[in-house]
Amino acid sequence: MILNVSLMTVYCLDQDATRDFYVRHLGFEPRVDARMGELRWVTLAHPNQPELELTLMTPGPPLSPKAADFIRGQLEAGQMGGFGLRVDDCRKTHAELAAAGVEFLQEPAERPYGVEAVMRDNTGNWLVLVEKKDFTPDDLT
Repeated sequence: MILNVSLMTVYCLDQDATRDFYVRHLGFEPRVDARMGELRWVTLAHPNQPELELTLMTPGPPLSPKAADFIRGQLEAGQMGGFGLRVDDCRKTHAELAAAGVEFLQEPAERPYGVEAVMRDNTGNWLVLVEKKDFTPDDLT
């Protein structure tokens, strides 16, 4: 039986710089930094959700060269999708991160499901900050 999601891959161009970004700006904690042959295994977790680890991977094996090149290009163009981060106050979190130099693609805006802002991590992944509010599917139409 599946219990939960425990590991998620985040592609990056520089594992050290991306780890430092997530730790310094987003409050994640380093977990694993080990070599497995030529592969470097780097993981992080947020203290409020320790059962979910992010694996920071550079585009390369086991991806095909073509797939790795595509992902690298998407990261370099700032077009790689990421994930959502739940926050208690989107406007406040946005102001703090923007003051720290984090790049935002979208300022905080009201949505049917709450307040959201869209940012980029240091390597081009889009991350969405969401201050959630109760909604129904009908609110989305």
